[in-house]
Amino acid sequence: MLKWSVILLVIALIAGIFGFFNIVGAAVGVAKVLFFIFLVLFIVSLFTGRRGRSL
Repeated sequence: MLKWSVILLVIALIAGIFGFFNIVGAAVGVAKVLFFIFLVLFIVSLFTGRRGRSL
């Protein structure tokens, strides 16, 4: 999924260069949503991740 965020960022940058502002807005919006979803999932995985057995 992180790959999709990077792809959308590249699409937004290329579209911005060519002046397609509607495409830029949509791609940036989707990229922001994916970024925050991944951020929340990362924080949750930090707290609920597997820990090694202590002896």
